[in-house]
Amino acid sequence: MADRPWLAHYPAGVPATLDYPEIPLYGLLEQSLATYPDLTALRFAQVTMSYRELWGRVLRCAAALAGLGVGTGDRVALMLPNCPQYVIAYYGTLRAGGIVVQVNPLSTPRELQHYLTNSGATTIVVADALYPVVQATLPQVQLEHVLVARLRGEVALGPEARSFEETLASAAGGPPDVAVAASDVAVLQYTGGTTGVSKGAMLTHRNLVANVLQTAAMNPELPTGSDLRVLTVLPLFHVYGMTVCMNLGLARGGELILLPRFEPAEVMATIKATRPTMFPGVPTMYVAVNSFPDAEAYGVGTIRFCNSGGAPMPVEVLHAFERRFGGRILEGYGLSETSPVTHTNPATGVRKPGTIGMPLPDTDAEVVDLETGTRVLPPGEPGELRIRGPQVMAGYWNMPEETALALRDGWLYTGDIATMDADGYFTIVDRKKDMILASGFNVYPREVEEVLYEHPSVLEAGVIGVADAYRGETVKAYVVLKPGASATPEELDAFCRERLAAYKVPRLYEFREALPKSAVGKVLRRMLVEEERQRAGQPATGE
Repeated sequence: MADRPWLAHYPAGVPATLDYPEIPLYGLLEQSLATYPDLTALRFAQVTMSYRELWGRVLRCAAALAGLGVGTGDRVALMLPNCPQYVIAYYGTLRAGGIVVQVNPLSTPRELQHYLTNSGATTIVVADALYPVVQATLPQVQLEHVLVARLRGEVALGPEARSFEETLASAAGGPPDVAVAASDVAVLQYTGGTTGVSKGAMLTHRNLVANVLQTAAMNPELPTGSDLRVLTVLPLFHVYGMTVCMNLGLARGGELILLPRFEPAEVMATIKATRPTMFPGVPTMYVAVNSFPDAEAYGVGTIRFCNSGGAPMPVEVLHAFERRFGGRILEGYGLSETSPVTHTNPATGVRKPGTIGMPLPDTDAEVVDLETGTRVLPPGEPGELRIRGPQVMAGYWNMPEETALALRDGWLYTGDIATMDADGYFTIVDRKKDMILASGFNVYPREVEEVLYEHPSVLEAGVIGVADAYRGETVKAYVVLKPGASATPEELDAFCRERLAAYKVPRLYEFREALPKSAVGKVLRRMLVEEERQRAGQPATGE
């Protein structure tokens, strides 16, 4: 028990270990079909689809892909926003024995070329609006089939492409029986590429099934069937949306309320119309809801189960949301390499805002020294977080050296700096690469950002280190103010000095209308770093 102090604090009803069925991921969807055949599985604009209808389309997609020659282990790229076609193509690929290659719909031709070349994908399913990006990539890749999903209407297809919907409609018979083992790779989940070239984490069917069951086990009160309506605005190509919205929602017979992007007005109108009960989000989404005019009138209080991940949740944002709407936000943590969830604050029992909570069932976590990665550190001392459990990836696709660096002696080394308290609750301090070394002192951007979020005029904040001839690096803050609010660098400086040691206080402030964000809404510090390097006339890092 000494090396797993969190087990003593697991709430009643949360098991320390689980049984994991040796089934492919789509087996969870089959189970929901058997239990909830006529319940709504997907809602997209004015279109709804029952579990019976969804499974029928999944089987037709699998048959169509098999007819194109897609078989065991073949890679099928999906370049789609949140829409029914995404869910159908995802599970259809798995049912055909293939591997899903997750592609960010915002990818440039250069980025798409990397995903397709690295994965060796032979087929892509792409939204009609994104078809030109695929066309621009075709001369550099080895695609055999381009299936274009109709979302905006008719689009002129070149000779290399065919309609996704028509291909499914013309499929003859059901899909062939394909032996899919739990150990087979189901998804290539590409990392964000923040530390070099983007890597494809190999997530197996066992990884993904385990993470669904682990996540559900940590929330015994999570409903099933028609009581579970999941506001699905997190992008499904992102590992967080894939598991916590889609795979978990469908495994529990819930309704996925699909939105292709986070537009605050559209999200609020959807909440009012559909009354979701679960909202997996990222901090910037909660910031937007907090600041939305007259938000109480939209029925946000119907959302009983709120999750936050993807980026650290500022404590003040969490408290502001809960004071206003009454929901309870559970902050968690995960990685592309871990399917993704490894930690969460429990739904019942003790929640510690500002922490990522405790490890999921069957998950071990340790904080180790930054120099060797082998010495386990005592509670309260920061070091690198390492993890092992059934949700940890099999490795990086075609990258043995990168795999050997990340997976060592059965542990995944996360690259995140964390602490663990005496109760076994973990706190992410920052990324190793984001740490600022100012006059020999370690400064963690997240700590400074937390303080800035407490200022009543600050809507968003991003903190980085910039070159300084005297200090080596100095702290710079990028700030977005709330609508109608005002603040000066001097006011923010005085505010921070009351709450931070002098060496942590930003020396530079830059006010912005917006901060660069990833598709999931995470503030991209690396883009701010690149901007500063370009200003200084330094070469790009290639990240």
